[in-house]
Amino acid sequence: MDEFQRSWLLAQLGPDTDPADLERRFFRLRNVRAVALEVLGERRAKLLADPLKVTVDGVVTMDLQENLRGIERQIEQVRQAPAPDDPGTDEDEGETAMEVTWLVPARRCR
Repeated sequence: MDEFQRSWLLAQLGPDTDPADLERRFFRLRNVRAVALEVLGERRAKLLADPLKVTVDGVVTMDLQENLRGIERQIEQVRQAPAPDDPGTDEDEGETAMEVTWLVPARRCR
């Protein structure tokens, strides 16, 4: 895996992702998109393994449903965005791909 591919993976998965783990996965899968989808799939499975909403009356409520939706949106974005090792996305070609995402609040504040 080269530096450009590593940077793309860290941009998709977050800077706290273990680079050594990414290297091992890339060695096995040979595709950066497959690595990103595998890591995101594991994160999704980990969220689904535990209850998404826990309430202790009068003390605390923990709701992870938005986290799950966020990971699912991220998986879809990784599937659609061009990856560095996709055919036709060579750095020498001079083509630049740009993704634009609009952030919208989940509900309006009053």
